[in-house]
Amino acid sequence: MPCARPLSVLVRIPLAALLAALVAVSCAAQAPPAASAAPFRGTRALDDVRKLVAIGPRVAGMPGAAAARDYISTQLKAAGLAVEEQPFDVKTPRGSVHMINLRAVIRGLPRRDAPSQVPVPRIIVAGHYDTKLFADFTFVGANDGGSSAAFLIELARALKPRTLPMDVELLFLDGEEAVGEWRDEDHTYGSRYYVQAGKQTGTLKTIAAMILVDMIGDSDLRILRESNSTPWLTQLVWGTASRLGRREFVNQTTAIEDDHLEFLAAGVPSVDIIDLDYPAWHRADDTMDKLSARSLQAVGDVVLEALKEIAAK
Repeated sequence: MPCARPLSVLVRIPLAALLAALVAVSCAAQAPPAASAAPFRGTRALDDVRKLVAIGPRVAGMPGAAAARDYISTQLKAAGLAVEEQPFDVKTPRGSVHMINLRAVIRGLPRRDAPSQVPVPRIIVAGHYDTKLFADFTFVGANDGGSSAAFLIELARALKPRTLPMDVELLFLDGEEAVGEWRDEDHTYGSRYYVQAGKQTGTLKTIAAMILVDMIGDSDLRILRESNSTPWLTQLVWGTASRLGRREFVNQTTAIEDDHLEFLAAGVPSVDIIDLDYPAWHRADDTMDKLSARSLQAVGDVVLEALKEIAAK
């Protein structure tokens, strides 16, 4: 009993029971507090999707996107995080558009052996919050734009206890959707600007890995390995899913153009977690009834565990 204390008190309760109680109290007082992430709750993430969808279309540069940013910022601040805006103006096929990325950083556990002047490495988990504009119908993007933004909000709640030795940056990207058609540079405006800004400031080199989530709320979730993604990072994520018994991560391959390509082109290890085989993609019926808390939970469990493994590497 390394935590036991001498006992010299006369009481009527059994000595063994009293001694055991004192040992428990003493050990609890001496033990360091447990450092475990709050559980990711798919049901709560689904409710965040519902709140975003209630705003309506959230097209870059329009009032709906501003309302979405307000909601995201409010939830992140409620989780105890500071929110930073990254505004920028871009030329699009429909003229100049003002867009804003949002970021929040969850600081890692302090490392006593790390020199103070050495930049702290970080892992980025990113997703877009904008929705595509359609002239002939109202598009609320429950899965395409809503699920990724809600996922990041819930991930902030789960990670806030600071359990990792690396910083985790939650990056809400604006302007992923094409203003017209997905061709040339009419897409991924937010990630392109973020990467360009990072090159200028030299902060890209502190990114250990980037995990992108997109369209992850489909109730019939099947996430294939994205072939453009960094092989070791893809294997780490899918290996984690396999160990957790998450069959939503399928061992088949597909190639998808998404925000991660901007990071890959800049040399940042990146992986895209996306289910593009979604019947309601870019349709009016991309609505709440197509989504499942179970799917959001599956991705949340895998990403949380993968973050631990990336940090350990």
